[in-house]
This record gives sequence, C-alpha cells and structure tokens, in this order.
Amino acid sequence: MNIAAAKTWGDALFSLPDLFSVAGRTALVTGGATGIGRVCAEALLSAGARVLIASRKAEACEAVAKELSAIGPCEGFGGTVATEQGVTALAEEMRKRTDRLDILVNNAGVNWGAPFETFEWKGWDRVLSVNVTGLFSLTRDLMPLLVKSGSEDRPATIINIGSVMGTITQSESAYSYAASKSAVHHLTRILASEFAGRHVTVNAIAPGPFKTKMTAFTLGKEAGLAAALASVPMRRLGRPEDLAATILYLAGRGGAYTTGAIIPVDGGVSVYAPPPMLSETDP
Repeated sequence: MNIAAAKTWGDALFSLPDLFSVAGRTALVTGGATGIGRVCAEALLSAGARVLIASRKAEACEAVAKELSAIGPCEGFGGTVATEQGVTALAEEMRKRTDRLDILVNNAGVNWGAPFETFEWKGWDRVLSVNVTGLFSLTRDLMPLLVKSGSEDRPATIINIGSVMGTITQSESAYSYAASKSAVHHLTRILASEFAGRHVTVNAIAPGPFKTKMTAFTLGKEAGLAAALASVPMRRLGRPEDLAATILYLAGRGGAYTTGAIIPVDGGVSVYAPPPMLSETDP
C-alpha cells in the first residue's frame, strides 16, 4: 500500500501478511534439495510462491520437490552451475518451464578444506567455478526473465547465499571457500548498483554456522559442535526460521527498497570483538 494513500495516521499503513507474502511469484532455488537451499525453498512455498529447485542429483531433487509439493507448487530437476555447459542447460530448462522469474536464490555452493602447505590448485578451480563463476553466469543468463518480471512497485529479487566466512579473517583451512564468499558479497553490491534502475534488487545473506550436509564433518561431532558454539556470541547454531524470515523479508514487499545489502545471520560472529587492548584493569 502507498503510505501517501492512508487517510490518517490512525489508518493501517500495511497488512502484516502482505509484507512477507510472495503469492503469485515464481522462484528458482539452486541447490534447493538440501540444507540452506531447502530451507529457502520451503519458506518461499509457505509464503505462496511457485518454486523450482535444481541440483546436481536430478532424482534426489525430484523426490524432494514431490515432498515439498505438499506445501505448494514445487518442481525439481537436475541442474548444475559447475560448468559453462551446465549453466547454459539450466537456464534453458528454466525458459522451458516458465516465461517469468521473480525470485532467484543463488544457493548452490561447494567447499574445499586442506592445510595451507598442501592446498591444491583444483581446490580453487572447483570452488570458484561453482561459487562465483557459476553464480554470475546463471544470473546473467536469467536476468532477462528477472527484468521482465520486475516493476517499480514490486522489483524482481536476487538473493545470493554468501557466508560469514566471506567477512571474517579466518580461513578454517577453507581458503578458496572464504575467498569465494567474499567475492559473492562484492559481486552482490556490484550487481545491485547496475540493476537497481531496472527494478531488480540484489542482496546477499551471510549465514554463520548452521547444521547442513556441508558442515556435518565438524558440527556432527561433539568437539566440533562445542567449538562452534563457543565461537558464536549468541552461543547457539542458526535455526531454519532464522534463514526463512530473512529470505521472506528480502523477497517480500517489505524488502522492495533494500538492495546491495549483505545481511549477517550469524549470531554475532561477524561483529565479535576481541578483548580490549588498552584496558585499565589488571588481567
């Protein structure tokens, strides 16, 4: 609702559901069959969107889409952003399935960990290909659909999944992953600047530690979980609703004036401050 249309300050300026509704919108979530991608897909479905999910494993993606169809219209199919050919095929499949795209969630990503001394070339090649080059290339190929769908009143929405690792200066031996997520954050701001005038918002979410398939190697162990909790000022892991609410804010009418933002959903990790250096109290 246009605020200027309200007769008095006593009149309702908006309805709460309308701020976060994505009813009638069409969304694509890459890597949408598991982890953060699945949370994003389920949130958008719950708020009324038609959601397409794509991932490397077509059969698994189709099975998840069938399950999520109990919430709303969901389609799953095979698709990868790991190669140029994969991006081309994914974009073509999208054009076959829809003539409009209102929401693009670039979630697909990979990680690679190894000690500094033995970190291999392919650890950079693989991670940057998926997390940066693939994300950019798919966005480029689907931008015509997004521009077509966007309007001044209701822009189309791109949400990139970054990471707290792209903000803090700790590698956790995942050098290429941390660098790739920093690149995602910067690319988000660049694209936000370029497409704001064409009614497409571009934002990123930078999650902290969440339990996913990617983090199971450490958060699935007692010692790893304890270390993670100790590093988070709020002393807990992220929960699905933490991500879902952020996705719906950015994709809903309430986020229509927000672009170029990197939103931390990390329990305070990105703003953690070390003990004061010039304290007057004795240690």
